[in-house]
Amino acid sequence: MPHHPTAYDPRRFQQMRWAIYAVLILAYMSVFFHRMAPAVVSAELMTAFHTTGAALGSLAAMYYYIYTVMQIPAGVLADTVGTRVVAMLGNLVAGIGSIAFGLAESMEMAMTGRFLVGLGVSVIFVGLMKSNTVWFRERIYGLISGVTLLLGNVGSVLAAGPLAWLLGHVSWRAAFVGIGVFSLLLAVLSLLIVRNRPEDAGFPSLRAMEGKSAHAERERHWLHDMRVVWGNLRVWPGFWFNFGMAGGLFAFAGLWGIPLLRDVHGLSRDEAAQYTTLTLLAMAVGTLLLGWISDRLGRRKPVMAASALLYLLVCAALLWLPWAAGASGMLLFALLGLCGSGFVLSYACAKEVCVPALSGMAISVVNTGLFLGAAIMQPLFGWVLDRGWDGTMLNGVRLYSAANYHAALWLMLGFAAVALIAALRLTETRGRNITVT
Repeated sequence: MPHHPTAYDPRRFQQMRWAIYAVLILAYMSVFFHRMAPAVVSAELMTAFHTTGAALGSLAAMYYYIYTVMQIPAGVLADTVGTRVVAMLGNLVAGIGSIAFGLAESMEMAMTGRFLVGLGVSVIFVGLMKSNTVWFRERIYGLISGVTLLLGNVGSVLAAGPLAWLLGHVSWRAAFVGIGVFSLLLAVLSLLIVRNRPEDAGFPSLRAMEGKSAHAERERHWLHDMRVVWGNLRVWPGFWFNFGMAGGLFAFAGLWGIPLLRDVHGLSRDEAAQYTTLTLLAMAVGTLLLGWISDRLGRRKPVMAASALLYLLVCAALLWLPWAAGASGMLLFALLGLCGSGFVLSYACAKEVCVPALSGMAISVVNTGLFLGAAIMQPLFGWVLDRGWDGTMLNGVRLYSAANYHAALWLMLGFAAVALIAALRLTETRGRNITVT
């Protein structure tokens, strides 16, 4: 029997939808800021806590460790208690953690603060993507995912060049206390503005607006639902795609890119930060562009496979081409971000191979791959550097040679190969949920 579109005030719906999106996207920008900021303050952290490359990698990766562990619980929380509570608690914990990190006097306290930041922000993205599944129509989900990653990446950009500039005027500690206070404000706004779905704000569901029957709700215990998602073999290529591509890219841009440019090419922190800013800007543009292209083509797999192949070639160029600071270096760093942006489509793929009620859990599985990859790569990269280190130091900071970085960049290439293999194993959804007839 045909359903008829339900009456509602479209203008009020648009205002509500974009107000919720605005609060969640600001929180997501802070997620990216915390992810990338250690690269810019790496020298200060080494000096403040008298740390090795491996230990610095572990401090930066503490965020990724807890983020990785929390992705499955984040999906469960998004599908059960909803985005509103998830966003409020996440911002609250991240705010406390950032303030603690800024005030830390010991490595242990810094680790604790970084842990709390990772714990808090770990639930934001899955909650946001879950919210997008109920507030935006399916046919533009790839584009909305791209817009979301684009805006989130503004947080990455702020954590590169602008943060390097800010550190010329305030201490790194004041910067982290400030972002912590901002997160506490977002916790309050989440409670006041965010709603889990249109029905909670007095609107019909999106499908009801279009005259369609509603998707089936969750009926069983979340443990059963989680087993269903985990047992869905079509979800897992997205996990490995993110592990190899986004994991390696975030580890490099979020920590080791700036030290490489400083040690090998003699750039200052501010100069080196321009290169990683370029990587992050290119990644932001790429996520929007590939989301739009995929929606227009009605294809996911070929776009992701092309992205993975090109990303692998850029990693090979970083390793083998005779690039230098200047035009060739900037081009490679920009291409790294642009070609590595294909991970944005893994979220659309995940939700399109699972029943709609479990989209949060499906998105969380593929997102786990990204953070597991970065959590392994950051300290591993530092460990490879430490193995070849010849003892050279400057102002209490270890200096590594070009040969040290060359050895570590093999890790980037290996991770990129994993992403390409995973891309070839993806299920093509043609931009629609394949579980719904």
